[in-house]
Amino acid sequence: MKRSARLSAWVATAILISAFLAPRSIAQGRVPAVSKPPGDTLYQQSCAKCHSSPTASSRAPDLKALMKLSPETIYGAITTGAMATAAQQLSAAEKQVLAAYLGGRPLDLADAGSATRMRNHCEANAPIENISSTPAWNGWGVNLSNTRFESAQGAGITAQQVPHLKLKWAFGFPHGDTSFGQPSIVGGRVFVGSDIGYFYAINANTGCVYWSYRAQATVRTAAIVGPVTGQGTTKYAVYFGDFRGNVYALDASTGKPLWIRNVINNNYIARLSAGFALYKGHLYVPVSSTEEVFGADPTYPCCKFRGSVVALDASTGQTIWKSYVIPEAPKPVRKNSRGVQLYAPAGGALWDSPTIDTERQLLYIGTGDSYTEPAPKTTDAIVALDLKTGKIVWSFQTVKDDAWVVGCAPTTTANCPKNLGPDHDIGASPILVKMPDGHRLLIALPKSGTVFALDPDRKGALVWKFATTETVAPNNGQLALGGASDGQNLYVALEDGTAVAIDLANGKRKWLARLESLDDLGEPTSNGENRTKAGLRFGQSAAVSAIPGIVFTGGWDGILRALSTSDGQVIWQFNTARAFNAVNGVPAKGGSMGGPGPTVANGILYVPSGYAAFGGGMPGNVLLALSPAE
Repeated sequence: MKRSARLSAWVATAILISAFLAPRSIAQGRVPAVSKPPGDTLYQQSCAKCHSSPTASSRAPDLKALMKLSPETIYGAITTGAMATAAQQLSAAEKQVLAAYLGGRPLDLADAGSATRMRNHCEANAPIENISSTPAWNGWGVNLSNTRFESAQGAGITAQQVPHLKLKWAFGFPHGDTSFGQPSIVGGRVFVGSDIGYFYAINANTGCVYWSYRAQATVRTAAIVGPVTGQGTTKYAVYFGDFRGNVYALDASTGKPLWIRNVINNNYIARLSAGFALYKGHLYVPVSSTEEVFGADPTYPCCKFRGSVVALDASTGQTIWKSYVIPEAPKPVRKNSRGVQLYAPAGGALWDSPTIDTERQLLYIGTGDSYTEPAPKTTDAIVALDLKTGKIVWSFQTVKDDAWVVGCAPTTTANCPKNLGPDHDIGASPILVKMPDGHRLLIALPKSGTVFALDPDRKGALVWKFATTETVAPNNGQLALGGASDGQNLYVALEDGTAVAIDLANGKRKWLARLESLDDLGEPTSNGENRTKAGLRFGQSAAVSAIPGIVFTGGWDGILRALSTSDGQVIWQFNTARAFNAVNGVPAKGGSMGGPGPTVANGILYVPSGYAAFGGGMPGNVLLALSPAE
């Protein structure tokens, strides 16, 4: 294999693991031991001498400054610009790898993702006057409680109409982009981000593009829209984050930047990957990390990252408070066999969107595992924070002693925890529900597959717990990005290919649906071995969504299914793993659905297809809009 080909393979592996590890669905024994990405190696060999220790005379920007530049700017500098001579020993492929590493996203030299270059650029763009005038799916979980349940009025689609859903339009993400952003539908527009950093505002009915904005890095967070003050004529802002810790506020009508705030000091191991919460003018931002990807490397000083929530003023971007879910700051604990200093405690990354309790004025968030031993009590936990101060009010741990680092199995390194945990962190948002009798439950959904119902009015006291499967969940877990609730039942889709409904009143199973996969010929096959005939693992890790009478779930096999909430029977399915004629003229195809879930509003179901990080699945680059046939 040529050197450039090896680099391409390495960077693909590193990007796949570091970018999509949120939460992980990769079993122990199947994960390659990845330390630092190839771009970091190239930087250390070719750039660090000047840029990591710049002198006053050299005026060389440091690494933090370089990571604020776009990959196109860096690529231009090292190919034809001021640094071309210094980088002349690098091959063309190496220059692209280095630029993508420093820039935080893949290169797009042709500016192919710009709305102005698309054939379906909207002819007119009237400003958004009232976001309450049309039904919306705003943010990750559709509401402050993260129920992922849209009412009959808001959905505009009945259970009886679901079997008649047909393709209305398809939008192709340019540059072979991966479709992993969940669309938000507000004010008659679809807001969605992309792998190459473009963020789009699309007409919800026709698919024409109003505008695009180029963020500094990959955008995966579900957008959220709300009113803004003190920004001239701007009435509404749309908020999202990127993989370099930047929070963006744009004019929702025009895409004009209002403010940009970095909340993690450009730490290359940190990520903003979960949706934000917006409440009474405050924006609540969860911070996650990929440090456990690098932590097993015995040359790496593992570990210092702690998950945090940052509260910002939604109109100005000013920080109100920042709270770490592990209160204790990391301290030196020991040196490994190579003499590298190690630190603890660390971990507790936040992969899920916060849930807001307006009655108790609390924020609930699920935390990730610990990277170090002993595992703090606030890892693998539901943590309740005071909305005004960020102070931890209470926490409930779902799994104890879960210290886990990628690359520590099956072979350990000098950095690995001695007692490796099960890696059963919480990647799904807590669901806050109010029962018919008036009492409330807070539902925790850890990767283990055991569902916990807590009492939010008794500081998280356990009400009941239910194991969704009878077998011990493997390292990759059973539950990934979340379930949905209609206030009576909880609906979850599992990585073993089943779906489960749980009665919230008693914590008992209402039904279990053993779904069938489809082979590449479209014929149903048994999922007894959890694989299709083509060898693709069959399972579900994407968040599910619900409307009255229906649960929508997308599988690794590319099939979107609609299940009856009464018995779990499949009443409709749609194959997304194929080519589509996109309204914007971009070659588009669907693939696996392993991350974001479907969203629905005002008579249209929106389905992102192509998130292939889980299940070893099929990549794709399409956003589909489906509506009942007239």
